[in-house]
Amino acid sequence: MTKPTGGEPLRARRSRRSGGITQEAGKSWHLVLATLVLLALAIPAALLVAPGFRGPEAPAPAPAAPAWQQAPATLSAPQVLAPLQPAAPVPAPSAVAAQVEPLLTADGGGTFTGMVQDALTGQVLFDRGGAEGRVPASNLKLLTAVAALRTLGPEHRFTTKVVQGPAPGQVVLVGGGDVLLGAGESRPGQAMGQAGLATLAALTVQALQAAGTTGDIKVLLDDSLFTGPALNPNWQSGDVEAGEIAPLYPLALNSARFDPAVTTGPRPQDAAMAAAEAFAAQLRAAGAGAGLTVAAGVDRSPGAAKAGAAALAGVDSATVAEQVDLMLQVSDNYLAETMGRMAALTTGRPGSNDGATAAVTAELAAAGVTPDAVKLVDVCGLAMGNQVTARQFTDVVRAMTTGTDARLRAALDGFPVGGLSGTLDTRYGDATTSGGAGLVRAKTGTLNTVLALSGYVVDADGRLLVFSFIGNGLTPGAAGNKVALDRAATALAGCGCR
Repeated sequence: MTKPTGGEPLRARRSRRSGGITQEAGKSWHLVLATLVLLALAIPAALLVAPGFRGPEAPAPAPAAPAWQQAPATLSAPQVLAPLQPAAPVPAPSAVAAQVEPLLTADGGGTFTGMVQDALTGQVLFDRGGAEGRVPASNLKLLTAVAALRTLGPEHRFTTKVVQGPAPGQVVLVGGGDVLLGAGESRPGQAMGQAGLATLAALTVQALQAAGTTGDIKVLLDDSLFTGPALNPNWQSGDVEAGEIAPLYPLALNSARFDPAVTTGPRPQDAAMAAAEAFAAQLRAAGAGAGLTVAAGVDRSPGAAKAGAAALAGVDSATVAEQVDLMLQVSDNYLAETMGRMAALTTGRPGSNDGATAAVTAELAAAGVTPDAVKLVDVCGLAMGNQVTARQFTDVVRAMTTGTDARLRAALDGFPVGGLSGTLDTRYGDATTSGGAGLVRAKTGTLNTVLALSGYVVDADGRLLVFSFIGNGLTPGAAGNKVALDRAATALAGCGCR
């Protein structure tokens, strides 16, 4: 969305002339004046008729929107920063505070903390309790994104594979960390369903045929990649029942959803077995004309896939960068927890909740963000026991936008855009926030008494600002609290602030 631009009002200019006018000259002047009046009347009439002969006049082309204001579909991460000029003026802290301070007012109870920094220099432009630990809600996924991109790498993919079982006539479906599996054919270019179980089944049948295998086949499931409790005890049972999260496994269909198009409501409580049963059904269909029959049911068999066993077939997930973008756009708790466990395994830690929280904390420090006061009890932000400061979030967003680790740039496409995409698509629509529509790019966070918004914006002078606003102890359901966050971010978007 193109930001409205203003200009100085056009001013009519008058010139005066002195000197006498003779009577003859006066008559000539009256004739000239009469002629001008007739022309003034004739021209509008001609304009009314002329379009019927010459067709409508083409509208003037609209000016191109700056890159940081373009819709997400036309914007890649490197373009976000391309137009920035280090010479653009830095807002004055006092002026920023004057704009933001009165907007961060809790509706009905609770408090907001906040931090605004200049992205290029790190200069603090606004600080209200920025060093105070707060429950961050889903803003915590920004830290998980850092850990995943640093440890796994933006281009890494997870492989779901099938290997020979420990006994003849057995095949083992091995979970490799892809929880975005699709039930049908693989869908290249899609984050959800890029690896499809129908494709995996067809490849498995081809391999079995090549090996001369016929007859009955039994499917086993090895989902032993993750360890520890599948459900974090810090999660409230009501959140599990509502489908905010589900038991964690290293393979799942549709990020542990029954239907990829339905992202609310209860989830499968054994996502790995649901995926394995879907694979067995696809294998049965694919093997029907190849002399293969597939036994009913799937047996869970941890460790059935021996180390180094050659794969009969495999399908690869979307890249880590693509999955991180999806995780941030829709704030997917299940995907975030999976990313944390995969980061833990990559760094030699167990694929458990404890391994994930340790990996995220360690990578935060490695990325140059001081982890003091950070307390993590999960890596998706659903638990109320997490503590992160607004300063740490602005430092993370700075690392993503202007830091030296190019891997972190891959997260920028995942930031929801005010009024356009992700969890911000229905916000920034009223008169007090519309100025931030298309400009504010931020991760949201929402729990019953917690709201958070951390991201970045290019101000009216072309200066990149990073911000984090976190509300704790808020009155549940008070709509004014969410609007307060959006108004504060909108103020930064329109800031000249000098």
